Amino acid sequence: MEQTLKVCIYGATGYTASELIRALLEHPKVEIVSLISSSKAGSPLSEVFPHLAGTPIGDRVLEESPSENFDLAFLCLPHEASLEIAPRLLDARVRVIDLSGAFRIKDPQAYPEFYGFDHSRPDLLKEAVYGLPELFRDQIRGASFVANPGCYPTATLLALYPFLKEGIVPDRVVVHALSGVSGAGRKPKQHFHFPEMEDNFFCYSVEKHRHTPEMEDVIRRISGKEVKVRFTPTVVPAPRGMISTVYVQARVPEVRDLFLETYRGERFIRVANSPPMTRWVLGTNLCFLYPFYDKRTSTVVVVSVIDNLGKGASLQAVQNMNLMAGFEEELGIPNVSIFP
Repeated sequence: MEQTLKVCIYGATGYTASELIRALLEHPKVEIVSLISSSKAGSPLSEVFPHLAGTPIGDRVLEESPSENFDLAFLCLPHEASLEIAPRLLDARVRVIDLSGAFRIKDPQAYPEFYGFDHSRPDLLKEAVYGLPELFRDQIRGASFVANPGCYPTATLLALYPFLKEGIVPDRVVVHALSGVSGAGRKPKQHFHFPEMEDNFFCYSVEKHRHTPEMEDVIRRISGKEVKVRFTPTVVPAPRGMISTVYVQARVPEVRDLFLETYRGERFIRVANSPPMTRWVLGTNLCFLYPFYDKRTSTVVVVSVIDNLGKGASLQAVQNMNLMAGFEEELGIPNVSIFP
């Protein structure tokens, strides 16, 4: 009988944790043994997430610290909390998938500027594997520590990778991305309050966004070149879903063929025949890519669509877990969208 992977979820009351639990409950080779929450310790999970009442773990009580041993931890935590907890888990020989931004960027100097704290473990920045399987599958397979990518970088890097793989490296990339409100997390904030968010779109962090150095860092690692990313994020009045529109100044008339060849055989990538919609990906780990060459301006436009909580966070974390544990890569991951 094949051994069950025992997992613990830290920060079990947020949106990414909820989506993670939804997938893991259907995973045939995983058992959730601990749910950690500093704010709701002592409460049953069903009190925090009523939709999980009646599931095998609906009555599970949230804990301040794990009461059982486990093989792998998911960190659905703020960046600085992950920075503190991840090293302790790794020292205890527990595998870690960190869904925060604490270990995504290799350069420790980026953290004071973009995250507001000094990075205390630059040694672990070198050890952490960036968890975008379509780009770093071989490194993720069997890894002990994976930094799960941000949602905007996931959508954007998947749109850029075919060019970088072929040595088509522009000096500058322009990205405009739209995200559902769940990308801001579950903690209430005034400008995401229903009366202010409903029928309202707005850009934010236009001058400087923490996902910009993450994108530039991965581009540098793949291409060996410095590429500046001009990134503008926009929040829209929808719970979830993400569209990243990427502009590359390059002459690539056969861009669709390039994408089809690059992602041939990839389980979660779809090269679309028309501009994709967020409805196509809701609740899944899919990424739809629509590449188009604008001959008039010698510009390639790529529209990339993901679920920010799916491929942009929790379901990609399950994909990474499967690779780390030696399971089938798509095991237990929803692959058909919720439609309509």
